Amino acid sequence: MAFNSYDFFIFLGLLYPLFLIVRRWVGARNLFLLGASYFFYAMWDWRFLGLIALSTIVDYAVGLGFRGQAVGEAKRGPRQRLLLTVSVVTNLGILGVFKYYDFFAQSLVDLAGTVGWEMDPARLRVILPAGISFYTFQTMSYTIDLYRGKIGTERNLLVFATYVAYFPQLVAGPIERAAHLLPQFKRVLPITGGMFRLGCYLILMGLFKKVVLADNAAFIANATFGTDGMPDGLRGWEVWLGTYAFAIQIYCDFSGYSDIARGLGKIMGVDIMINFAMPYSARNPNAFWRRWHISLSTWLRDYLYIPLGGNRKGRARTYVNLMATMVLGGLWHGAAWTFVAWGVLHGVYLIGHRMLHRPLDHLDGALPRVLRPLWALACVVFFFHLVCVAWVFFRADTFADAAEMLGRMGQAITLGGGDWFAISNSTTLNQDDVTIFASVAACVLIGHLIGARFGPYFPLRWPVVLRGLWYAFLMFSIILFGVRTGEPFIYFEF
Repeated sequence: MAFNSYDFFIFLGLLYPLFLIVRRWVGARNLFLLGASYFFYAMWDWRFLGLIALSTIVDYAVGLGFRGQAVGEAKRGPRQRLLLTVSVVTNLGILGVFKYYDFFAQSLVDLAGTVGWEMDPARLRVILPAGISFYTFQTMSYTIDLYRGKIGTERNLLVFATYVAYFPQLVAGPIERAAHLLPQFKRVLPITGGMFRLGCYLILMGLFKKVVLADNAAFIANATFGTDGMPDGLRGWEVWLGTYAFAIQIYCDFSGYSDIARGLGKIMGVDIMINFAMPYSARNPNAFWRRWHISLSTWLRDYLYIPLGGNRKGRARTYVNLMATMVLGGLWHGAAWTFVAWGVLHGVYLIGHRMLHRPLDHLDGALPRVLRPLWALACVVFFFHLVCVAWVFFRADTFADAAEMLGRMGQAITLGGGDWFAISNSTTLNQDDVTIFASVAACVLIGHLIGARFGPYFPLRWPVVLRGLWYAFLMFSIILFGVRTGEPFIYFEF
């Protein structure tokens, strides 16, 4: 059941009045939310409910093993290490079997083939359970924080199960920490007028991002990247346009989901973390990863990069830690070497920025004040294009397709390398789709500029009449220009 489907709004219309009735009785409310969340997930595939239940029960039981340990007290004896190992092995085992087993088995076959060996390991050929990468990381963060003494044990199984399965963020995050989300299910959830208005605005804005912006950008992205490999006859400017389209599609698609998830939380009195903060306004990779998929980037920082040593063990070790973190971050997104390449590129960007940030900061400080905004804009544009180059690997089906596309992109920026204006003669894209995408790109650009100046929720500060007109504009845009085919959210695949 997707947030952009009619089924979901029927589900929400039936659920919300009942939620308001039971919300003041914590136990009844949590039981209601847990049942609703399991029903929501079962609409994808009821067979995988057992995986959520298994992860929940194992980590709940592991948590009970930490009883008696005070918050701030980190006991790391053999017993605690065994408990943590059980949690990590179980969660990564679930993730490994369902997401990575066939990938590594095929990679082993390919590697053996290069040296003349023949192998045929058993394949599982199972479908990827929706949300598995998100809820396994969420439950692991609970047990790791217990081991570190940052939180206390949750003894109420119903509260813990609701924290794991809460439907707004179950399938595609944000990946919530127990210290933030879990306590909210232990008390009566307040729903103020301000929270309700913000929630409705976030749901409406998220739906607008998804069905109007992301799904219309998808026409260009899909025509460029194709469904069975790169289409023949693509010219350099078409590849650039398709890459820009995918950059906008994935941002609007995923941030739209996160907005809807946060909005659903708000109207229920639950605070869900912000997952995006205008990432394409970033001037460098550090800023980008503080703005893009914040729940994952902070998870990787806190549970991988810092435990590896972070930047505390010398420059060379810092670079190794950055690269390892981004490679595993790429692999988290999908079981394919193209995702690993995407992670490697972002690792290179982070290392390069760490090497060059001091001279760049010195240059920034040495520029006349009147030139600094132009320098900042140049940095934003340059880094956006670096992100787009990485997106080619993220979206392409194979390395061969990615290499071919990058080659044509390179030709397009050389003299005579691409015909940037002959849209009507294109063999792949039609002019109507290009015109629609230009409107979508303009909306995203204007949104970034205005949001950077006034904040992301500035319409909520407008007078009632203007606010009503803005809501009407969003709703009519969804009705008139929204794609109604129920396109799945991209991050459901991860």
